[in-house]
Amino acid sequence: MDLNSKKVLVIGSGISGIAAVKLLSNEGADIILQDANDSLSKQDIKDKLPKNLMIQIVVGELPRELLKEIGLVVLSPGVPTDLPYIIEMKNTGIPIWGEIELAYQYSKGKMAAITGTNGKTTTTALVGEIMKNYYVSVYVVGNIGIPYTDMVLNTKGSTITVAEMSSFQLETVHEFRPEVSAILNITPDHLNRHHTMEKYIEAKKRIAMNQGIHDTCVLNYEDPILRKMAEDLRPKVFFFSSKHELEEGIFLDKEGNFIYRENKKEEMVCNIKDLKLLGMHNYENVMAAIAISAHIGVPMEAIREAVMKFTSVEHRIEYVDEIDGVIYYNDSKGTNPDAAIKGIQAMIAPTILIGGGYDKGSDYKEWIDSFDGKVKYLVLLGATREKIAKQAKECGFENIILVDTLEEAVKIAHDKATPGDAVLLSPACASWGMFKNYEERGRQFKKYVKQL
Repeated sequence: MDLNSKKVLVIGSGISGIAAVKLLSNEGADIILQDANDSLSKQDIKDKLPKNLMIQIVVGELPRELLKEIGLVVLSPGVPTDLPYIIEMKNTGIPIWGEIELAYQYSKGKMAAITGTNGKTTTTALVGEIMKNYYVSVYVVGNIGIPYTDMVLNTKGSTITVAEMSSFQLETVHEFRPEVSAILNITPDHLNRHHTMEKYIEAKKRIAMNQGIHDTCVLNYEDPILRKMAEDLRPKVFFFSSKHELEEGIFLDKEGNFIYRENKKEEMVCNIKDLKLLGMHNYENVMAAIAISAHIGVPMEAIREAVMKFTSVEHRIEYVDEIDGVIYYNDSKGTNPDAAIKGIQAMIAPTILIGGGYDKGSDYKEWIDSFDGKVKYLVLLGATREKIAKQAKECGFENIILVDTLEEAVKIAHDKATPGDAVLLSPACASWGMFKNYEERGRQFKKYVKQL
């Protein structure tokens, strides 16, 4: 699509929206930037943009007369696709793209794209490190925090782009086609946005919808939803498994070795003892990363070297400090019950657990059941604290403390912990309402721990 002089509406002035505006401006588009948050001023939004960039800014509701002029909409991932005026534009035939789709139109080189309810960021970061260990031109973008549109004009034929993709971003892709895609797992999440599990699954599946028979989709064999999905996919499916020996795929054997099998050849990649990552969920992330990288063309020796060097990403069971014999861990990226289960499963010490936050419509009983005698106290904050406390009591867990702030939670956890214990922030909830994002929540937690 030639965007020169085309009227393009960008909805949302977060990092994705601003990055999209910069790319569109570079391509000569006539841009309207709208943000429905009427607590913002036009000057607030102007301050995020490059100086001397002349675009129309709309705060609050979009005037209806502007709808007739628009030739393309670029939607930020945080904006629901079922808002009435977006549906109206879609029904009139206006293309609705996301920032990812916009960037893809200008992308060069090969693409590996990764989604899943949990493990996306760790797997994406690891694939990025593997690629950098072998290729010269590598960009890691998407939901990991770096807009694709910021980097895409730097790509060339030899570039490898590694993209972390959320379900929100996948809702608005159209021609996006990675050479290798991966879906790590699917468990209930973001049902307040997608409304049904079926729609959430369908959003995840879009990562592979344009792939052909020469492309590859890496899937988790242990996820029954993904095993069923594999039957409908056009690309070659390559499974990873933590519990089953696979005739073709990558699996973890009884000795803790990662065994890679393809085209009747077998190779032992490394052993879990060679890793700096902890927990079965991370072993699954490693297997996915190995499979993705091998299908992008990285030799196994370069993969092995990068995997053995890789350490955990920030905010995912991240060691913070040891104070008075108590170790503090930041798992702020545990934004849903399934992710938070992985956090508690990785703990080997008696644990004071800090949880709670924004309510995404989740059920917390499975998370509470996973405590398995490890959790001494559950310290709860945020909009979900009463809901979680009620469900915890229904599950027979009574050691619950309700607090108003994260700082108060850290102090109480410190008071309740004894030498040999762990304090784990693993909220099982989104951060919205109290923090801008899980990164800010994690940084605040680390700050309060250091203040102890």
